[in-house]
Amino acid sequence: MILGAAGRDFHNFNLCFRDQDRCEVVGFTAAQIPGIACRSYPPELSGALYPQGLPIWPEETLEEIVREQMVDRCILAYSDLSSQDVMDLASRVLAAGADFGLLSGDHTMLRSRLPVIAVCAVRTGAGKSPVARYVSRLVRRSGLRPVVVRHPMPYGDLLQGRAQRFSSLEDLDRAEVTIEEREEYEAHLREATVVLAGVDYEEVLKMAEEDGDLIIWDGGNNDLPFFRPDLWITLADALRPGHELAYYPGQVNLRRAQIVVINKAATGGSKAVATIRENVRRTNPAAKTVLTSSEVRVDHPELIAGKKVLVVEDGPSMTHGGMTHGAGLEAAWRYGAAVVDPRPYAVGSFLEVFQKYPRLGPVLPAMGYYQDQMAEMEETINRVQADVVLVSTPVDLGAQMKINKPMLRVTYEMVEMEVPGLLGLVEGFLVSITGEHNLSSEPGRG
Repeated sequence: MILGAAGRDFHNFNLCFRDQDRCEVVGFTAAQIPGIACRSYPPELSGALYPQGLPIWPEETLEEIVREQMVDRCILAYSDLSSQDVMDLASRVLAAGADFGLLSGDHTMLRSRLPVIAVCAVRTGAGKSPVARYVSRLVRRSGLRPVVVRHPMPYGDLLQGRAQRFSSLEDLDRAEVTIEEREEYEAHLREATVVLAGVDYEEVLKMAEEDGDLIIWDGGNNDLPFFRPDLWITLADALRPGHELAYYPGQVNLRRAQIVVINKAATGGSKAVATIRENVRRTNPAAKTVLTSSEVRVDHPELIAGKKVLVVEDGPSMTHGGMTHGAGLEAAWRYGAAVVDPRPYAVGSFLEVFQKYPRLGPVLPAMGYYQDQMAEMEETINRVQADVVLVSTPVDLGAQMKINKPMLRVTYEMVEMEVPGLLGLVEGFLVSITGEHNLSSEPGRG
């Protein structure tokens, strides 16, 4: 049985177990994401050995399924788990009578004929997306066509989402993607970068190799890349020093990286940076480290001061990412707003979110995995007694729902803090594959 969260689990099955008769896969379990259990992995994806497809059970039923299905071995296949959480899962499996295992990246990474740059992290919310966009601009300036392949988020119809290509915002509308997907895709598309994602990454890779000259792997959570990188970039978070050694598989990303970007360094401070640098030195002394910061920007900050403000933050970063708040709350504090706690106004699944994650600050996580949850988010926002909504996700919420109060966007971009910094290291890699020196200054940020 494969323990997953709708992504890595399917990929591991496709690469290591589909069409392999040396063992029988009885199914998957599902965690972290609401609504992804109690469905099936369709036969069109599961292969000839599983003509009925494969069931997906809630992880809460793990012990029961192990016993009922006489499972011999469970494979962990999802990310952003603390070391303690991994051992808790292992103990549950072992106590139920099965073995517990993990698959290495070398056994689960596809090899491309194109160069691959992977942008990964040690934790969700470290700032991968701005770095992936920054790298994409550098690639384009070198004369190569970048194509972004995004870590899977197959929360809807799995067969329909087998391999998806997005080149415009209209493509997102036609595919009826979730808020979570829009958060990751929209910013790339606004910069005219094609985005690919899906369920079957052998198919996705074929599409990517037809679409561009270089692949940028835009990782999810703190998972390992699905494609074998030629340049492996891992982000550490200066606001969470020590997490780079305490979460799975983030520590693997740290140990495999050629470049470790210590992001949010200006906010985290010198002590946090020194801790991370020392952890990198001890675990991966060959890696280059660079410092960057996240620059928070607000549309019309003069409209915030003294106002009652609702802050909407990136959902996954707040939930299984373990953060209490993000750039939205930082902006509200900076510009003197009175922050309104959304808890008394929450409806539906958002009541459960606040119960499950009590450490959250006075912010509303943007949880839009399904249409009904998007409707609950809209109702919650409209119920909050605030003057302004500060939206700190890459999604244009105003285009997705009807909000009864003004909205201001909070954005954040990666800013270099060292010379030559990440620019110089990525430029050196690009020169090595193009033989030309086309990059002369830092790419624009937008």
